[in-house]
Amino acid sequence: MRPAAFVTGGSRGIGYAVSKMLCENGYDVGINGVRDESDVRDILDDLRVSGTRVIYSQGDVGDSSKRQQIVEELKGAFGRLNVLVNNAGVAPKERLDPLEATEESYDRVMRINLKGPYFLTQSVANWMVQQKKADDTFRGTIINIGSISATIVSANRGEYCISKAGFAMHSKIWAVRLGEFDIPVYEIRPGIIKTDMTSNVQGKYDKLIAEGLNVQPRWGYPEDVAKAVHALVDGNFPFSTGDVFMVDGGLSIQRL
Repeated sequence: MRPAAFVTGGSRGIGYAVSKMLCENGYDVGINGVRDESDVRDILDDLRVSGTRVIYSQGDVGDSSKRQQIVEELKGAFGRLNVLVNNAGVAPKERLDPLEATEESYDRVMRINLKGPYFLTQSVANWMVQQKKADDTFRGTIINIGSISATIVSANRGEYCISKAGFAMHSKIWAVRLGEFDIPVYEIRPGIIKTDMTSNVQGKYDKLIAEGLNVQPRWGYPEDVAKAVHALVDGNFPFSTGDVFMVDGGLSIQRL
């Protein structure tokens, strides 16, 4: 029986690269997004080329009823889950000075980036614990795709930075709680990654990268993050639960 994984926001950007890597390595994969399934049919067909089963669960992870629906769909389709990748996230619709930021934007970002994955993880963690109790050989892994914004300030998107700082603690909380069941929880913290989320500020980051923003003088790509996920789900870091894995080209190294 193939292992099964679920990737939130798995139809684009980092989530798509992670989903593709998992399919290519023999996982049945569930992905979700807010678009209708008809709008991601080409993506699903591409993921299915590897021959594994791929399902799509439409829904906003920030919505309680949708989260429950997603988990029930995964149980019905696979009957098991070995890997959860909390990847879905949003940036503010407008980058605003914190003196002008709105509660509406703050609530939206927190609901999707922090509240949603916390309670989705709660549901999946309970399911993984049940699987572990039923079968000692069960291997479960939870991976949270965070951001360098957990510790590096972008003042004009403060709500995003706060959500990622909270998400970093989310990873540690679940690592501690699930330790007794040998279910590791990791955070991958990407730097500047070329996705649709950064497309509107590509010129800004092209200039900063050329001027030395990163130690490695290039953009990061979704595949860079997927390779880190691969190492973690393969069990190559069995004694590192709760740790943060940087995929930022050296951006976060303090330099003079």
